[in-house]
Amino acid sequence: MRFPDLLIMSMNNLRRRKLRTVLTVLGVIIGTAAIVVMVSLGIGLNEMTMEQIASWGSLTTIQVSSQNSGGSMQIMGGSSGQKNGDTEPNYITDKVVDSFKKLPHVTGVSPVLTMNVVMRQGAYISTFVQLKGVSQSYLEQLNLGEGRIPASGELGLVFGNGVIRDFANAKTGKGYWDTGEMPDVDPMGKPMFVIFDVDAYYQSQGTAGSLGSSGQETSTVKPPKKYMIETTGMIAGGEDNWNNYSWYVFTDIDGLKDQLRKAFKRGTPIPGQPTNKKGKPLSELVYDSAEVFVDDMDHVTEVQSQLAAMGYQVNSQMDFLESSRQQSNMVQTVLGGIGAVSLFVAAIGIANTMMMSIYERTKEIGVMKVLGCDMGNIRNMFLIESGFIGFMGGLIGVGLSYGVSAVVNRFVNMSQSMGLSGNLSRIPPWLSLAAIGFAVFVGMAAGFMPAVRAMKLSPLAAIRNE
Repeated sequence: MRFPDLLIMSMNNLRRRKLRTVLTVLGVIIGTAAIVVMVSLGIGLNEMTMEQIASWGSLTTIQVSSQNSGGSMQIMGGSSGQKNGDTEPNYITDKVVDSFKKLPHVTGVSPVLTMNVVMRQGAYISTFVQLKGVSQSYLEQLNLGEGRIPASGELGLVFGNGVIRDFANAKTGKGYWDTGEMPDVDPMGKPMFVIFDVDAYYQSQGTAGSLGSSGQETSTVKPPKKYMIETTGMIAGGEDNWNNYSWYVFTDIDGLKDQLRKAFKRGTPIPGQPTNKKGKPLSELVYDSAEVFVDDMDHVTEVQSQLAAMGYQVNSQMDFLESSRQQSNMVQTVLGGIGAVSLFVAAIGIANTMMMSIYERTKEIGVMKVLGCDMGNIRNMFLIESGFIGFMGGLIGVGLSYGVSAVVNRFVNMSQSMGLSGNLSRIPPWLSLAAIGFAVFVGMAAGFMPAVRAMKLSPLAAIRNE
């Protein structure tokens, strides 16, 4: 018997028992929709977590810092030194950066020079701005809301969207954290004055106006020079949106080096830079960290191990991603298992329907055998019926799951409950196809035993059956 004939005969058999078929299909619909929605929740939660981690920084970027960076390079400048003991500090210099570039799977390295500067615009001032000098490859990763990144060698500023909050009125000393109102600072529209010699700035503020023993004013530290620097860009994001780049001001590393040569005379220690035992600056500039760019996420862990073996502290977003993946996979397994229970119950319904069909069609099966119908055709006919029930239930169930998913995304706001953005329930195309295929498989598996039973029925006993 040809397959089209078997298919037509199976459809006619199901059509003759409409109510039973509809109820059985309904069970598959509910089971398929349940498992698809449950798995989609796990997928959505996993993807939202990955998107949030990616917003904190690139997933293929490794942050490298010196083992002694926590104590030897002081924020407010001055002294340096080595780690405890006689071990030579493993500073990150240009030579070290070049050695990082030679590692397998490394596509680029950006030295990072972070220094504290004072910025002022009009009546507002911020005495704790972290200026980061980075490479062009680093700057190209920034998501700008307006403007541009500075060119190579240009001392242009790229403001993080959270930096303005740290400005305060120079007269009252009050800013955003005191009044709740954003300071009237416009980096893109007005000139920004920057003071690089932070030590001299604080010293000039602290000694001005002091009197000696003779009653005359003592010599004061001369206020450091202010430099007017252009702001070329702003990182995207509003007042309530932040990421790893929001609280820094970025500039090109070569432009920053040139500016430091102008701001500090030769032999004068740069605040934040280590010095030798005599208090003199080292012969080469020391970076506080470096960003290592890897070609693929799968190679990040391998490169991290190589950098750690070289004696440097390393971390990346992959550290958080791996733990998040494990948690998401566990949640997804639990949710999928809950949905699978519903489909298992539907499979029992299919098996029951097919067994009832065999008892009702015993004589029909006997006639087919007497007429010489192949045993395999009889088995295939029942398998097609059960598979079609699974197909119809799976197809409609997937459609229902899209509706349920839309309702979930409409009324469940993850940004308020967990700080995540985007749709919670996400149904990728592969999940829809897999759900339909799984429903057909479950249907045919549930109908296999009834099909084998029909194939083994005795022809004479089947014909005599009433």
